[in-house]
Order: sequence, then C-alpha cells, then structure tokens
Amino acid sequence: MQLRVPVQHQDGSPAMPTKPSRARRWVRDGKAIGKWSDTGIYYVQLVNEPSDHKTQPIALGIDPGKSYSGIAVQSAKFTLFLADLVLPFQRVKERLGSAVTKNGKIIKNVRGRTLQRRVRRGRRINRKIAFHLRAHRQKRFSNRRQSKLAPSIKASRQMEIRVATELSKVFPITSIVYELVKADVDCTSKRKGARTGKEFSPVMTGQYWAIEQLNTIAPVSTCLGWQEDGNGTSQIRTYLGLVKDRKNKSVAKPDTHAVDGIALAASQFVSYQRYHRQCEDGAEWVGEVGITPAPFRVITRPEYFRRALHFDNPSKGEVRKRKGGTITPFGYRAGDLVFAQKSGKVYRGWVGGFTDTEKTRNVSVYDHNWHRIGQFSVGKVKLIQRSTKLCVA
Repeated sequence: MQLRVPVQHQDGSPAMPTKPSRARRWVRDGKAIGKWSDTGIYYVQLVNEPSDHKTQPIALGIDPGKSYSGIAVQSAKFTLFLADLVLPFQRVKERLGSAVTKNGKIIKNVRGRTLQRRVRRGRRINRKIAFHLRAHRQKRFSNRRQSKLAPSIKASRQMEIRVATELSKVFPITSIVYELVKADVDCTSKRKGARTGKEFSPVMTGQYWAIEQLNTIAPVSTCLGWQEDGNGTSQIRTYLGLVKDRKNKSVAKPDTHAVDGIALAASQFVSYQRYHRQCEDGAEWVGEVGITPAPFRVITRPEYFRRALHFDNPSKGEVRKRKGGTITPFGYRAGDLVFAQKSGKVYRGWVGGFTDTEKTRNVSVYDHNWHRIGQFSVGKVKLIQRSTKLCVA
C-alpha cells in the first residue's frame, strides 16, 4: 500500500506528505513529533525548519448530500485521505420539530420552538378573564428575515466546512472541488399555498453559502454530477474505473460516497477535452492521476444534548428534571474519547451521560453511531482525548 503520512512545519503550516518509513525515522531520531488530528489522521510535526517550503498541487473533493457526504484528498500521484461524513440533518430536524398527536395519530408537525412558546403562554395567560385584561404583549422586533438558511441544512454544511478546515491544517490544499445539485423548482401548481414562478431551493442556498465559507481555505471550483462537456462527477468516476455502490448508501465504506470525492478531486488533474485537427474532430482525456489506497474514516457528530435548565414542562408535583449538559461530576465531559473496561473487555467510545446517586456512579459510553455501549463505573474509565465535537471511527 502506497500510503503517505502528512507533515507539518515547525510553525504549524502543512508540508507535503512523506513515506511512512521516513516519518518513523524522523520520530525515532527526534527530528519530528507524532500527533493526531481531530479527523483521526496521524501526522508528524518537524522540530526544525526545513531547507524549503515547496509544495505540489493537492485537491480536496467534497460530494455533499442530505444525510451523507464524501470527502477525498488527492494529489497527482496519490490518494491521501478518504472520509464518509454522517451529517446531522435528520437529527437537527427532529429536535427542532415536535409532533402533535390526537388519539395516537399524528395530526401535524409543529416546530419545537413554537410548541414551547405555546406551553409558556398557556402557563402565563389567564384565559378566564377578559381578553383586554390578559397578559399579552406586542412583538419587540420583526423576526421576518430574508436569506434564511434552514438550521438542518446549515448544520450539515458546517460539518463539511469543519472537516475541510481540519484537513487544511495537515495537507497543503491548493484547490477545493464542490459538487453542485441543481434543485430549482418551477412552481406553477394551483394547489393551496403554492407560489407562482421560480421558488428558491434551501439546498442550493446552503451550497452557495458553504462555497463562500470554503473559499477562505482555498479557491473553490464547482462540478455537476453529469455535464455535457464530459467533465461531470459520474463521467470522471467511470474514466478512473471507480465503482459506486448505490444499493445501500448508509453503509460506511469508500464505495458509497468517498469515490465521488475522489472523482471531484481528480478533476484538477484530468479533463475531457475536445480537439480540432486537420481533417479530424474528436475528444480525449488529458492528464494523469494516480488512484491509490488511502486511510478511510467515518466522521459523525456526538448527539448529546446541550445544557438546559430543565425540561420545558414540569412533571407531577411541579418537579422539573435536569435536562442535558456536557459536564459530569467525575472530570469527564460529553464527547470525550475514553477507554472503558467491563468484565475483562476494553471498549473504546465517547462519553454521553452519567449517573450520580448514593449507590451508583456510572459513566455512559457510546460508539460513533451514538448507540450506547454500556454504563461503566468511574474507576474503569480512562480518558484518551478531550472532546473535539467529532466522533471518528
């Protein structure tokens, strides 16, 4: 396997990756220090300044999706890194909304904030008195803003930007290729509530917002899934001989989403160009790129609840239970990477909760999919790394 180890200069700027044998020799001789990035990449940082800082073109390909995104870092000769991002779209959407039920059936979905506001008003307003005597108040400001980006879409794009930022710290990325999805809708329907003319697409709004943010890392170019000039993502993927698994996109492997990231990054090194020669017109692929095995990571976000004072609605006896929080009384925080031991087995996971009573002092540990592995006594839990707000498997 022709793997490459990322290298950082003494000042923290990225250098060209090197061979694993050379990186081991540098660490052994004290010329470099081995470290781990927040995206689960092992890299070395040089102790002394090198003779020069020359770099070669390295491209970052991002294939954004609704629930999953593919990431790839590619140079002209090597594939350097692959990742499958599990986006928080559905989770954010569920937390913002709350279903209103009647006789066990869902009537409609009401946003969580709307539902909470109704509950607060119900406790504050005395409906037994005349309307003009009730505790209503006028709005303090206008909350109708333009160019609003849905929180679920923004959270997904922010995760892509966060990973791209971390990768730019260890790889000298010179360009970013971002796949666009055209989702414009020509709404001419006469259905109730439909708007006439062109409707905006929140998906495209989120993409353009993400591109604007990524431009601060490196110049961004866009690509469509299929293009008439032959330089679409699927066309480049076919030319490179990469096969995409479309049966189950939830399976975490390079063939589901990361291959599109490779194709996008490779578009900086190969292209389908038309030529006009004497008595001959045609097209051909120009350029070379090497597709090699590379480290693959599955990156998610921890699903712990942020700290709230208490649950919105009190339980019986007007008791309000504690809700969420990232701090435990044992020195650990939610999202910390730990080793946990039980029955002679050692587990690796992330802190997600705790139990602190007179009889029980446990820490709840979760895997990268945020499924609870188990509850472990405090003495059997050992800290590996403080929370980076990313879970890397």
